[in-house]
This record gives sequence, C-alpha cells and structure tokens, in this order.
Amino acid sequence: MANEKLVLKLEPRSISACASLPPDLAFMKNALQHQVDVFEQSRNADIVLDLSPTGTGKTGAGSTVLLHNPSQSAVYVAPTNALVEQQREALEKFVREAGLRHVVKSASAKEVREWPNDKVGKRSGEKLYNVLRNPATVFSDIGANQPIILVTNPDIFYYATFFAYNKLDRTNIASAFYQKFGTVIFDEFHLYDAKQLVSLLFYLAYSHVFGFFQYGRRVVLLTATPERACELALKNLEFKGVKIAWINEETGNSNLLPSQTAVNLELRSQPERDEFLLELAEEVVNRFRENPDRNGAVILDSKDYINRLADLLYARGLDGKFGRITGSTPKGDRKLAAQRPIILATSTVDVGFNFERNPAPTRQNLDWLIFSSRDRFSFWQRLGRVGRVLGKSETNIDSEAIAYLPEKAWEQGLSTLDCTGGRAALKQMLDSIPCLDKPFLDVYWRSEASLEIARPLLELEEKFENLPGSELIPQLFNTLKETLGGNRDWDYYRCRMRTLRGAEDIVKVSAKKLTLKSEWKYIKGGQAFVKKFLEMHYPFEVEELKAKRASIEQFEELFQEDADAGKELKDFAEIWSASYAPLFQFRSTLFESLPIRDPQGLLLDDSEETILDPLHLLRYYEFAEDGEFVVVTKRAQATYTLNFRLRYRDSYQDFVNKELNKLTAFPNCRIERRLGSAIAPTPLLKVLEKHLLPGVIVCGIKNAAAIFQLRKQGIVSYPIVIACNDVQKEYKFLPGLAGILTMAMKSKQLRLPDDEPFII
Repeated sequence: MANEKLVLKLEPRSISACASLPPDLAFMKNALQHQVDVFEQSRNADIVLDLSPTGTGKTGAGSTVLLHNPSQSAVYVAPTNALVEQQREALEKFVREAGLRHVVKSASAKEVREWPNDKVGKRSGEKLYNVLRNPATVFSDIGANQPIILVTNPDIFYYATFFAYNKLDRTNIASAFYQKFGTVIFDEFHLYDAKQLVSLLFYLAYSHVFGFFQYGRRVVLLTATPERACELALKNLEFKGVKIAWINEETGNSNLLPSQTAVNLELRSQPERDEFLLELAEEVVNRFRENPDRNGAVILDSKDYINRLADLLYARGLDGKFGRITGSTPKGDRKLAAQRPIILATSTVDVGFNFERNPAPTRQNLDWLIFSSRDRFSFWQRLGRVGRVLGKSETNIDSEAIAYLPEKAWEQGLSTLDCTGGRAALKQMLDSIPCLDKPFLDVYWRSEASLEIARPLLELEEKFENLPGSELIPQLFNTLKETLGGNRDWDYYRCRMRTLRGAEDIVKVSAKKLTLKSEWKYIKGGQAFVKKFLEMHYPFEVEELKAKRASIEQFEELFQEDADAGKELKDFAEIWSASYAPLFQFRSTLFESLPIRDPQGLLLDDSEETILDPLHLLRYYEFAEDGEFVVVTKRAQATYTLNFRLRYRDSYQDFVNKELNKLTAFPNCRIERRLGSAIAPTPLLKVLEKHLLPGVIVCGIKNAAAIFQLRKQGIVSYPIVIACNDVQKEYKFLPGLAGILTMAMKSKQLRLPDDEPFII
C-alpha cells in the first residue's frame, strides 16, 4: 500500500476583478469582485461568509464591512499571534485609506501585559476592558472616545465571552465583547477545532437571540475551506432567521485574474517514519540540485519529522540552503528561514504565512511543495500555498506538488480517482473519503459542548435575574441545542454547571480556612455541590434529606465547623473541578511549555533560545537543567515511550469499581520514559509535577478502535501502570480533553465524575 501513487494535473485558478467600483470603495482602486460583494451583501446580511481561495484578499474583503458601522468599534479574530500582528498592519493601512476614525490595537496576552500600567492598573483584564471602553484611558496618544478595532486571537475572544477572566473583570469584559462591537470578523475560522467553534457559534446565536443583528451588527467569516459540520450549523442558524450571505467569486467568469498556477500533483500514500523521511530527503535534494533557482517547501504535521529531515539534509550537504519554521521557531528566525530556497515547516505556516521573499520574484514564491495531510481541510489549505501568482507578472510557470495521504484513504477509494478530471474530480473524491473527516465536531457538539456553553449561559441568567431579557436565556440555549445537537434541556445543564461552579469556588478557599466558615456565603453553587458530595459518599444522609429528617443547612454547618469534614469536601471538590477543567481551557496542552536552550541547532537554525512542550522534549531529546533553562544536549538515539504511573491507595478491584472508564482527576500520578520494556532515566522537571491529572483510564484492548482513531488525529493516549496494594496492571490513559473526546466516542462504556452515564 505504501507504493500507491497517482499523478494528475490541476488546472490554474483565477479570481474575478471588479470592473466598476462603488463610490464607497473608490479608494481600493484594484479591488476584486468578492471584496466588493462582501461589502454589498453585508448591507443587509447578518453574517457574510467569504469562501474565496487563500491568498486572494479576504482580509481586505472583511475590512470593507467596517464602512457600514464607521462610528462603532470592531473586533478582528485571527487564529495565531503571528497573524494578529500581520492583520493589525493591514487594518491600519485600510483605516488610513478609507478615512475611518478607528484606532487599531492588537491584543495577544503578552501585548496586553505590556500595555501601560500607570492609568488603570496592572491587571490584564482591567486594561483590556478600559481599552474597549475608551482607548484614551490607557494610551495617551489617542483621542478621546475613538472607536477601536481590536485585533486579537481566539484564546482572548473565548476567555472574554465565556466569563473566564478573574472575578473582578470577567463581567465587564464579557459585557464589552457582547455589546460593544458593530463589526466582528473571524479569519480562517475553518482551522478552529470542535471546542473553538463552540465559542464562535455561541457568539453568533447570542447576537441573533438578543437582537444585535437587528440593530446592525455584522459578522464576517473568512475561510477557503468551510467544514461540513460547521456549514450545517450555520444553515441551522439560517433556518432560525439569521440572514447569511455565501460568497465565492472564484465561480465568476469575467474580468479574471490568475491567482494560482497549474499544479502538477502527485498523490502518495505515507509510509512509515524512517522510509518516509529518506524518501523526502531524496526528493528535496534532487529538486534543489536539478533546479537550484526554484524555491520549495516541505510541510509536515510532526515537529520531530521536520527536525529529523533537517538532520538528513545536513548530512547531504544542504547546510545553509534550508530553514525551519515550527511552533518553536522565534519570530526573527522565521524571517531568515523564509529567504532560504528550501523551507521545512509544520502547520505553523498553514495560516497567514505567505512565503514572501526579498526581493520578490516575478513568478510564484513557492515553485514546489511536498506535504502530508490528515484531513481534506489541511490538504486544500496546504495545496493553496504553492503557485500563488495574484499580482505577479509571470503566471504561466507550472508548479509541482507531492501530497502524502493516509493509507486508509486508498482503502476507502482514492485509488479509483479519475486523474483526468482536475480539481473538481479531486474535490469530489476527497469529500467522499471518511478518514479525511474531522471526526470530533459532531460527537463533541452533541455531548459536552452543552456543558461548556452552560457557563456563560448561567452567568448571563444571573445577570438578567428579574430583568427584561431573562426569558431569552432558555431561548438561547434551545437555539444552540438545535444548532449543535444534544438531548438534554437547560434545567439539566444549569444544575450541572451550578454543581461544578460550587466545586471550583470551594477549591479557591485558602487551605488556612478549611472550615469554610467565613467563606461559605460567597460560594455560588455550594449547596448543589454539597448535595452531589453526599450522593457520592453518604447515601444514607441523602435519604435523610429526601425524607426531610435533615436539612442541607445542617450539613453546611457541619462543613463550616468540622475541619476534617471540610477537608474531605474540599478534596472532593478539587478532583471534581480538575476533571472538568480541560473543558473550559482554550488550549489542550497537558503541561506548560519550558524555556530551552538549543546550542547545537537540533531544533533551531539561528537562535539558541525558545520554548518547547515538555512531552516533546522527553520523547525526542536528552537534556540537562541550567538555571531557569533546560539545555538540549542531543537527539535521543531511539524515541522514548512516555508512560504514566499511578499509585492507587486501595485494592485493584476498588480501582476497577471506582476509577476505570470514568472521567476524573488522578493524584499520585507521575510520568516516566521507557525504551521497550525498560524504564529509562527520567529527569525531574518541575513543570510535570501536577497535583491532579485529569483524564480517562480505559482498557487498551477493548478501546483499540477509538484509540487508533484518536491517534490518527494527533491525539495521543499513554500507557499507564496502576500500582495497587495487591497488584499492578497496565491500561491506557487519555489525559485532558482527549479523555472527554474518548467519552464522546465510547459513551455507553464511560461514566462522569458522579458515576452517572455519559449521554450524547
């Protein structure tokens, strides 16, 4: 199967230029038709989707919508911090040329921390809220009450709209994000995962139900490759009365400008690692030696593969001819790498990286591209990087591409592709191959997405209590339920969210105040969590409550007065809240990244310092600690297997009954490296010392199919040894959000932290 190959030629692509600009857009001069159509359609539409190909000016298209709300603030959400900076510059240029009054500010977490502290205080949330309220309160060079265009990333948008900032700022920030903006632009939103799309769809539904579309809010969604499940969700909103315009000017047939060259494409099935890397190295070396004046790139999903490929190219004499761009590559190094004839990159370049060269060639910036892809969305995104010629003087030089797809794709029909059918036949074939789907959108949306949206809904419900608008909260939930799917009602999720919030607030009580006495009255959901605690641990007392022979207030007094009882409740609250924590975190990494030094260039080409995921470090490198840094000393001769080890205080049967197949958080859990069956020395990194690790432990054999599917999507499970008082057994551990996704896939076998069955 690894020798499967298909060769086809993809016809060149064009985009329609605008023959006659409307007066409002005269300053744009050489606008494309889709940019004008976005402007015109947004006069009446609530949401505009621009589906034009990558590299054809979708940022400019979205910016035109600002002209409909020239005195109102706007937010532009870009998927990476690198793109945030790039789009800030583009929007500043647009504002100047359009004569708008807006001030443009980019807001990553780092930038917000660096904003001045002297006027409104040091808290990031406090500064962000004041910038939205009136930028002049933070920045002295800005006129009073100028509208702002906030260019930010999905993390900040999520934490703002889901009330995730600290308690002093969360309501102010959420209120600003929900009410302030007349124009909202989401760039490259097809790259969002299932969780990230939830916050976007929540905001759209909120804007509809609470009447913001009725009063002129306009939302622009920019994507070249819309996800099928997301399209269906938007059509559900359309059915509910949201006015949506879908624009794809590539279908036009007049005033055409070349946008991408013809591409000679070879499809291959991806072999195992060592064979794959040798094959890639030979391809790169041959292309460079035959045409040293042609520029190319290799884009792979694995950082380790990129670094191993770099080793092979060094050994073949291409030192100085290639540059690496990964998530660990510092900003300055990226610019240097982009000037080299060969670029080795991970998915970091999928968005907003245009492979620009100085001086700019008259032809395409990339003449050839080799890439791997797990799904059809990254396939089209990456293929769209090669052969871009919009605005170039030479547009007729064919480009070359090799795409490696999973072996499963060939088993599911790829080998029957009509290679004479061009792009249309290829798209139809890829759309029909199940293994190229993003598998977790539907299952996540129909499962725990409803609990995720319950947090902002509960906050909103409490803010609207006894006020006009409170009746809209159930309506908003039902709109989202119909959009995302799901079987339970708002009362069910309200109850679960109150219980969880009670656990979170109890955890925050200082260890010096374990009696909770002075803190209890401030704990929202405290009673709900006490009831859940009693249900789990003291069923007799629950019967007493049901029979009204005892009251919940009596148990509250017990936890306030009795230190041991208070500690037992607090310990249970810590496990409960830690179990669900990944559901409310935008990023899914298990541990914080480490500052590292790389003096030997094992990861970096020019700089020596960066940050790195500690699990990647443990798996692929030898290292030593040096003050605040970890120094990478050499590449591991063989890739380490990472295992977890859990010391369980009771018997094996107790573990099976209480912890197996259950979403929870595990104490006394540590990580170790292995080579085969032997435990290798595992340096102790402080960042790995987490008190509780959330996730699900399952039987690897019984769940082999689900684990395999997760691994194909880059979601890793780990062997875990359970050391009980009477026996040791090995299972599979799916940490963090991976555990929740596993529950969604295997719902009949798995349980929630309160031992209730997981229901989709």
